Amino acid sequence: MVKGANVGLTTLSEDVGSVMVSLGWSSATGEGDADVSVLLLDGDGKVRSDVDFCFYNNPVAGNGSVQLLGKTPTADGSEDRISFDLDAVPQEIEKVVVAASRYAGSRFGDLNDLRLTLADSAGDGLVRFAVEGADDVSAVIFGELYRRSGEWKFRAVGQGYASGLAGLATDYGVDIDDDAEQEGPESSGPEQDGPEQEGPGRDASEQPAATGQGGPERPARVPAQTRGSDPAALTAPAAPRAAAEPESADTAPVPKPARRPRTAKKKVTLPRTAKKSLADNDTWRTARLFPVSALKSDRERETRATSVVLSVMAQVPEFGRRLTAGFGAPAGRMETFTEVTLPHGESPRRPDGVVRVERAGKLWTALVETKTNGNALKPDQVQAYMDIAARRGYEAVITLSNDVALEGSPLVDVRIDRRRKHKVALWHLSWAEVVHQAQMLIRHEGVGNAAHAWLLQELLQYLQHENSGCHGFQNMGAAWVPVRRGIDDETLCRGDARALEVIENWERLVRQVCLRLGGELGQKVLPVQRARRGSDPGARRAELADHLCEQGRLSAEIRIEGTPGVLAITADLRTGKLRTSIEVPAAEPGYPLSRAKRLVRRLSEAPADLHIETLVGGEGAGPRGTLERLRPEPADILPKDGAQITGFRLSLFKGMGNGRGSAETGFIRSVDEAVDRFHAQVVAHLEAPVP
Repeated sequence: MVKGANVGLTTLSEDVGSVMVSLGWSSATGEGDADVSVLLLDGDGKVRSDVDFCFYNNPVAGNGSVQLLGKTPTADGSEDRISFDLDAVPQEIEKVVVAASRYAGSRFGDLNDLRLTLADSAGDGLVRFAVEGADDVSAVIFGELYRRSGEWKFRAVGQGYASGLAGLATDYGVDIDDDAEQEGPESSGPEQDGPEQEGPGRDASEQPAATGQGGPERPARVPAQTRGSDPAALTAPAAPRAAAEPESADTAPVPKPARRPRTAKKKVTLPRTAKKSLADNDTWRTARLFPVSALKSDRERETRATSVVLSVMAQVPEFGRRLTAGFGAPAGRMETFTEVTLPHGESPRRPDGVVRVERAGKLWTALVETKTNGNALKPDQVQAYMDIAARRGYEAVITLSNDVALEGSPLVDVRIDRRRKHKVALWHLSWAEVVHQAQMLIRHEGVGNAAHAWLLQELLQYLQHENSGCHGFQNMGAAWVPVRRGIDDETLCRGDARALEVIENWERLVRQVCLRLGGELGQKVLPVQRARRGSDPGARRAELADHLCEQGRLSAEIRIEGTPGVLAITADLRTGKLRTSIEVPAAEPGYPLSRAKRLVRRLSEAPADLHIETLVGGEGAGPRGTLERLRPEPADILPKDGAQITGFRLSLFKGMGNGRGSAETGFIRSVDEAVDRFHAQVVAHLEAPVP
């Protein structure tokens, strides 16, 4: 679509009762990011109240009809996905604005390939809109969903705001509760691109109304400065505004502390520390809702795991919605079933489970096929369920296993009968993602009541038990040992299919590391994909496989929200060493020796074998040394020729496991341990750039 054009959704697909909108971008460094927000507007073009402003700190709005699903890595970077249950949007809402904003003085000009895509409930792409000309703005309206004659339509907007999220929110009736973050020029209006011309698919009656005009202002207490706020302010009472006092020429204004939006209802999370046990000794085991001691076969594990997860999904609405919203399910009453018999030719089929969601008299149904203990999905089984779903008018088939799906590399190839009018979507979940979503809810974001928190905790205890078989990706594959041997004896050649298999499994492992670490920290943790814009994922992996054959190294980068750099992981298969590192930028002010001393002081709790390398401008290399040697003599890290210091690279080295699995001596466990140690002992102390 082009800027200003609009289209009716029902003209593109019959499955638009719920749609998925994705906002994407990429950057040369892989570090660019933005926050997505959605505003629900009434007939006056204003929000009704604070519940109509949906953003990362308030991810659900419109009675559950709008939900932010978070970031998903792509070959070009990452994209934020938003689920819209259009049938459930309140009748008073006539327009839904989809926007994104940058923070800390960043502008959208630093990002490439700004785009919006819209897909129907079956996952088929319907709309793609590339946003251009947003170089000097810090907030952009990507598009709008709006009602016209009882039908939902989409308009490609691409309008920028130089004043950032504060200006955008104010124009739509959001009342800024505290001093707005100064992200740009004083003006709060949208970037002026000149009058828009009517074009194909756009009539004069559908021109967007001027922002900030018309209709009474609706209060919504949302501070624009949300970055860096104190999380405790989520439930803190609002402080009264102090009367403004004149400022003298030599008196600097005292900034007010930023506060996050207040939640309408306090959520329940698990306490940080466990209560003192009443057991006589350590041999007593706590009674569990979902026991695992009786599990003896793979079939028993699959049956138990399916029943446990589906039952908790039905009883804890927040959890069930998180797992199904990304698959196009509406927000409604959910029921789950196991061991359902469905006719299929001469031999009936029994999928492991069925999920049904009812909203406004309409049913959304998904068949579930589960595997545990590393067992692979069977293509013939999945194909049969796809055929059954198509005949019965079901919307989706969901596969759930230890494996991690990769973009452009489906776990199961199925045949789609294009002659069928009804479309069925095939989705995949990893057990690692189920664990991640449960952790995010009960440890960081909270659920509706204590009973729901307890149910999720019991689910976690079950999934993480060694006998459950639900441990996520745990095997580097049959090609792992031959590839390592080929690298050792230098017989591995470019184009070897086994090297490509290792690259795919390495990518799965890195994505699982991000899920696990993100669930523990409660922060966004995503793999960084440094690929050319528009590059094919398969071609990118083939290129990485050739590098593996030539250099004998596996490399990856992950970005952790709130850290000053990107955490790099390198597995050198020639030396058997794992390297975890991060490059920390050095601020301009200050003497070089002061910077070195402050860095060493900040790393007082870091391991003595931490390697520190000074990064200098130009092509030269700076001095390096271990923290143990630099603690008494920080000046040893300074360049002797007076070269400008641009930053520091901090690295830890660890021997990597030989086995392809996650046993004590396995490669997967060694990667997990290396990342955990480096984050806890190094990265956690580097929440801000070294001054």
